[in-house]
Amino acid sequence: MKSEKQFECCPPFDPTLWDDKLFEWNNKLFIKDSVRTFFFMPLNFGKVVRRLDKKLKANGADFSEAVCLSDHTSKWNMDIYVSLNKEINDPSLKRFNGSFYSKVYEGDFKDTGKWCSNYETYTKTKGFNIKKMYMWYTTCPKCAKKYGKNYTVILSEVEEKT
Repeated sequence: MKSEKQFECCPPFDPTLWDDKLFEWNNKLFIKDSVRTFFFMPLNFGKVVRRLDKKLKANGADFSEAVCLSDHTSKWNMDIYVSLNKEINDPSLKRFNGSFYSKVYEGDFKDTGKWCSNYETYTKTKGFNIKKMYMWYTTCPKCAKKYGKNYTVILSEVEEKT
């Protein structure tokens, strides 16, 4: 029997750690995989995460930080980048370097377009140009229901306007 303090499958998310924050990443480790989507809706996300978890455990690593960035490359595919706690020998290992700005949104995924528009406007007022944008869906639908909040982080590699 699970205690009340245990999480279902997604750890609780603290938005204060990610809202309106600028991070400088130097060789931050991620492992990349792909998720099939249907008009941007993930179809096999859980299966891909379980596959990655198995791969990481076999190499003595984990994604304890629980950062999982999504890059919607088309209506039919989403690349995901899951943060690692240590380097492993794998061709899908990626390193993120540079300045990354994040802003947290809460609500139904149908508002994603509004959030992206707001984020783009907001980053401009902060003096940033967006180089590459990612979405971080912090919890699965089941855990969002359990926690009573559905947070999404928009995070992008940015450069200061010149």
